[in-house]
Amino acid sequence: MTKMLYMSDSESNYIKRFEAEVTKAKGDYVVLDQTAFYPLGGGQPSDVGYLEWDGGKARVKEVLKKSVVKHILNGHIPKVGTRVWGELDWELRHAHMRMHTTQHIISGLVYDRYGARTVGNQLYSDHSRIDFAPLKIDQESLNELESACNELLSKNLNISIYEEDRSVLEARIDKRRANLDLLPSSVKRLRIVEVEGVDVGPCAGTHVRNTGEIGTMKIIKLQNKGKETVRITYELTYPLAV
Repeated sequence: MTKMLYMSDSESNYIKRFEAEVTKAKGDYVVLDQTAFYPLGGGQPSDVGYLEWDGGKARVKEVLKKSVVKHILNGHIPKVGTRVWGELDWELRHAHMRMHTTQHIISGLVYDRYGARTVGNQLYSDHSRIDFAPLKIDQESLNELESACNELLSKNLNISIYEEDRSVLEARIDKRRANLDLLPSSVKRLRIVEVEGVDVGPCAGTHVRNTGEIGTMKIIKLQNKGKETVRITYELTYPLAV
């Protein structure tokens, strides 16, 4: 099993370079004993970057997680047992972190105001979208939602990442808010992402440690996707690099 270095807490999301050992090499991919690369999933694109080793270097063009975590490479493939150094495309990773944390804030606001659940989302580096149901919303309310989100972003709220027993989380939040009722009952231990005073729920994605890193959010599109489902697309301004 590959140890996912970004999973433990907020600070681990900021690992930009790491050392690892190749445990499997096949075709165009390698498996590592540990990695800071986020694999495609949960509406978040995979990280990209590079692997380097003595005498070689290859671009990591995608990371996939199924039975194993596959680092798909463009270039030479290092052999099993090779010590490698991984380096993330930090600008892309940080953009995904900012987008993902903003998604949690918007989703929390929409649930609190309208009781609508997040039924889908897709993150990109320059924009992202969230699907809500059941939801009907007019332009005035949409403007108010944008303002409320930006007010929260300006407060430098802390984001915490930690593990918690499912039963403990279920006792303190509405199951529907975090889609806990959709998780298999066999899952007893959860990785929790909590935006201070705004939202809390299970999530395996990467996030900023403070909303001060995000900038401001602008809603750029509202779409009716049928069956009382609404899609909100947003973009972010870009603060100084972290």
